[in-house]
Amino acid sequence: MLSQVRTGLEARLRDEVDGEVHFDAFTRGRYATDASQYQIMPAGVVVPRTMQAAARACALAREAGIPVTARGGGTSQSGQTINRGLVVDGSKHLRRILELDVANRRCTVEPGIVLDDLNRQLKPHGLWFPVDVSTASRATIGGMVGNNSCGGRSLRYGTTRDNVTSIQAVLADGTPMHFGEVETDPASINDPRRRDLTEQLLAIGMREADEVAARFPKVQRRVGGYNLDALDPRRGSVNLAHILVGSEGTLAYSTAVELKLSPLLGRRAVGVCHFGSFRAAMQAAQHLVTLGPIAIELVDATMILRAFSIPARSCGHRASTIAACCAMHPVT
Repeated sequence: MLSQVRTGLEARLRDEVDGEVHFDAFTRGRYATDASQYQIMPAGVVVPRTMQAAARACALAREAGIPVTARGGGTSQSGQTINRGLVVDGSKHLRRILELDVANRRCTVEPGIVLDDLNRQLKPHGLWFPVDVSTASRATIGGMVGNNSCGGRSLRYGTTRDNVTSIQAVLADGTPMHFGEVETDPASINDPRRRDLTEQLLAIGMREADEVAARFPKVQRRVGGYNLDALDPRRGSVNLAHILVGSEGTLAYSTAVELKLSPLLGRRAVGVCHFGSFRAAMQAAQHLVTLGPIAIELVDATMILRAFSIPARSCGHRASTIAACCAMHPVT
């Protein structure tokens, strides 16, 4: 029965979707893994050429009773981009900057755009998206929204949630929906579907506000689970986009993401502190943050010892002088 459903879905996808459709074992095998240790063979893979094609692929999968998993760079380490359903890969074609407002430091992008590519296009304007994850050469904005990425400079710039202003998305039933800042009284929203959804979300936020306040850990980089604290209407205004951030694509399929941009970093320096133990380094962090650094990174003995055997060609110095190189060169 399942094979018949897959065959029927494949035929409809090939007829109705502008993009690449793969149901062969080899391609499915490539999409069965990501940066995690897990492996799950998907039913099929679609690489849409347009956002309309992506939405149509989701609709056809819904009609066939097949779940959809949105995929970007596949850099997730907990298996978020693999599933037994239909994988929709937006990283090949859905990677445009749709709108750029330099004066107000805003841009709207398709979810498949890679972070490094985005920042290369923003650099001539003196701007960048400051959630600088280590996988920036592969990680897509859609994926970063999905798992609420932080990056090494989150001390200054916060998480992805802090830098997303709105999201245009498609719900599970195919309804297009705008998620952004709303007033605590949703009665003024003209669209009845959006008004109803907003009322329901605000009701959840109010109902769970005390429990969230008591149970959610009060840490800067809390990125696990749904951001129910974003729905607390007692804050005055609520940004519904923030409930999508960190939801791992389980609530809606993002079609456009509006980002808050920051000015490029100017002159900066790096300080290197040496500690006799891991515990001592960790205990020092609470004091180091009072100095207002952009970032604090730990490089343990294992990393340093491994680095000694690798030529540091990027700066022309031998790896034996890597600690000195770190002290001399600014963070870029």
